[in-house]
Amino acid sequence: MAEGRVVRALLLEHATVALSAAAVQPEAPVLVRFPHFLRGLGAVALLLAFSACATPPPVTEPEARAEFEATNDRLEPLNRAIFTANEAADTLLIRPAAEFYRLVLPEPLRDGVRNVLSNLRGTNILLHDLLQGEGERAARTAERLIINTTLGLGGIFDVAADHFDRPGHDEDFGQTLAVWGTQEGFYLVLPLLGPSNARDALGFAVDTALNPWTWIGQGPVVEGLRYGRTAATLLDARDRAIEPLDRVYETSLDPYATLRSAYRQRREAAIRNQDSPGEGR
Repeated sequence: MAEGRVVRALLLEHATVALSAAAVQPEAPVLVRFPHFLRGLGAVALLLAFSACATPPPVTEPEARAEFEATNDRLEPLNRAIFTANEAADTLLIRPAAEFYRLVLPEPLRDGVRNVLSNLRGTNILLHDLLQGEGERAARTAERLIINTTLGLGGIFDVAADHFDRPGHDEDFGQTLAVWGTQEGFYLVLPLLGPSNARDALGFAVDTALNPWTWIGQGPVVEGLRYGRTAATLLDARDRAIEPLDRVYETSLDPYATLRSAYRQRREAAIRNQDSPGEGR
């Protein structure tokens, strides 16, 4: 029971990270709740990785070698295959669901859903603000939690940003590891989850263990709430990504490379706090 709960939360948290890059062309993941299937899939992917590594250009071709190192995509053949499978899943399931979500819920209600989901992530964001030594941002996160949970009716309304000049920001353990000096590791495209890297994959697992929603409560009501939160997170993320992704596919000759670059730039900006207005390391 606990194992399945952890896997569901892992999927939720990583989907949020991967699609939070909606403003810079994210890739849409899909929710799956089969822990044994995922372990098996991960083992197969690991085995395939050793046979699907991109071959570095020879040292006699310095420009090609430099480009290879810059993209940091040593598993590119495997990553592209997974990317293609993810595209099919998005076309068949995720985008149609997001379009229906947009059709039945007007924008103000979708904004309310987004605000609630953001408020639920507040405790994790506060923890990482503290772990990164960002006292001022931690204080603002705590203020947002208190204001939006009370005056904002459980986070439905972002009163902190609209009336108290307390805009939100995002943090996760992958960003904390980066601040502590951990390198990103090689680029990954995870089955059904989307873009990542070695550091963010580890941070993703730690964030899941730290998230109280992973462990609190049991029974059909609590399980239903977890499923509802997961579904709402995925629908909200994909809804925000519809137009950016459409622009990528309309204008890019290589959507895979464009999305890879977008994800890496987005993560670098988040690590430097440049995704928040007027801030930056």
